[in-house]
Amino acid sequence: MRYDESNLLIRGTDRPTGRLNGVTPAEAGWALINFEVRRLGRGERWSFDTGEQELALVLLGGRANVRSNRGEWGPIGERTSPFDGLPWSLYLSRRSQLEVEALTDSLDFAVAWVPSDEDHPSRLIRPADVKVEIRGGDNVTRQINDMIPAGFDCQRLVVVEVYTPSGNWSSYPPHKHDVHKTDAAGNLVEADLDEVYYYRIDPPEGFAFQRIYTAPESPLQRAGQPIDAVLTARDNDLVLVPEGYHPVVSAPGYTTYYLNVLAGSAQSLANTDDPRYAWVKESYQARDRRVPIYSLKRDS
Repeated sequence: MRYDESNLLIRGTDRPTGRLNGVTPAEAGWALINFEVRRLGRGERWSFDTGEQELALVLLGGRANVRSNRGEWGPIGERTSPFDGLPWSLYLSRRSQLEVEALTDSLDFAVAWVPSDEDHPSRLIRPADVKVEIRGGDNVTRQINDMIPAGFDCQRLVVVEVYTPSGNWSSYPPHKHDVHKTDAAGNLVEADLDEVYYYRIDPPEGFAFQRIYTAPESPLQRAGQPIDAVLTARDNDLVLVPEGYHPVVSAPGYTTYYLNVLAGSAQSLANTDDPRYAWVKESYQARDRRVPIYSLKRDS
C-alpha cells in the first residue's frame, strides 16, 4: 500500500451520537489495529464481542457502566473531556462480550482491538493506576498518561495519552518503530509497531501538524514506497503511522491531545530517534510550567 496525505489522515465527525471516527486493518493497510471512537447519549448502549482479539477501552468523557462476561464495572468515569482529568480505561482479553451503557447525557469512548492467541486477566485501570510523566523540556515539554504501558499484562496492546501545550512539539525528537531489532545481547532496541493518533484539540477549532517520513531502513522505503507527508490534524481526526518518524507540533493558542494505540512485534515502545535531531534532548534548559495541564487529583 502506498501512503500519502490522502490515506494517512482520516477526518472525524462531531455528531451528537454514533461513530465519530475509526479505521480497520484493511483500510489502514496493516495487520493488527482496529480502532473506533464512539459517542452515546444517556441510556444508550453499545455491545461488542472481542472474539479472538484483546481489547482496550478508554473513556474520553462522561460516565458509564460496563458489563461483560469478565466482570461488571461502574459507574466509571469522572472527566467531561480529555482536558478535564485522568482517564478510566478497561482491558479485556480475547473471547469477551461487553456492553457499554452511558450514564451521562454524552459519553465519548475509544475502543481498540487486535488479534490475540493468549489469555490475560481483564482489568479496570483507574486514574490512581495511571502513571503520569512530564517528558522533554522547553518547547518540547509534554504530558504522557500511561494506561496500558509497555510491560502491562497483555499480549500486544500499548495505550497512552499525550498532551502538547500551545506552540510545543511532541513525539520529538522524531522517532520511529518500524524494524524489529535487538542488540548483541538479545535486548530489544526497536520494535516494529503500527500506531494510531486520535486527536482532540482545546478549543476545538484549533489544529496540529504531524509529519510522517520514512528512514532508509524503513521497509516501505526499501520497497520503493517512501512516506514524506505533512498532515493537518483537527479535533476528532485520526492519523495512521504505519512506518517512519512522526513528530507533532501544536498550533499556538491551542492544547493538543492525542490518544496513541500501538501494536506489533512486541508489547514494547522500543524506538529509534532520527539521529539528525536526537541532540535536542541534551539542550533543554527547563520544563514548561503549563504541564501538567490539569490537576492530577486522582480518583480511587
